[in-house]
Amino acid sequence: MQAWLQHLLELLALPQYGLGTVFLVSFVSATLLPMGSEPAVFGLIKLNPALFWPTILVATVGNTLGGALNWWLGLGTHKAVDKVRGSAPELRALAWLRRFGPRACLLSWLPIVGDPLCAVAGWLRLPFWPCVAYMAVGKLLRYLVMTAVLLYLLPQPFHW
Repeated sequence: MQAWLQHLLELLALPQYGLGTVFLVSFVSATLLPMGSEPAVFGLIKLNPALFWPTILVATVGNTLGGALNWWLGLGTHKAVDKVRGSAPELRALAWLRRFGPRACLLSWLPIVGDPLCAVAGWLRLPFWPCVAYMAVGKLLRYLVMTAVLLYLLPQPFHW
C-alpha cells in the first residue's frame, strides 16, 4: 500500500500530471462545490519545489476560470428569475456589491462567500472582464500567501 501511494505521489509531482491535476482541482474548487484546492497546490510544491511558480500560476488560472464560470451562472440565473426575493440582508448585500462593483471580486478567494460572490457579480451584470481581473488578483495573492506560509511552517520535505 505504501509503495502504491509513493508511486502515485511521484506521478502527481511530474509536471505533465501534477499541473493538470492542480488546474482541475483549482477549477472545480472555485465553483459552488465545497472543495479546496490548497492541499493539491501545496502538495505538488512540496513534492516538486521546482514547480513553485508554474503551480501557483496554473492554480490561479484554474481558480479564476472557475470564478468566471460562476459569474456566467449568476448572469444566467438573473435572466431566468424576474427579481430578487427582497429580504433586508439580501438587499444590503446587493447594494454593497453594486457600490464596490467589480472590485468586490477581489474577495473571491474567501472561503464560503468567495465563490457565490462571483455568481452574484454575474447576477448583477457587473462587467465581466474587470470582475475576472479582480478575481485573478485575489486568487493569485491567496495562493502566494497560503503557499509561502505553509512552506515556512513545514520546511522539511515529505518522507513516506
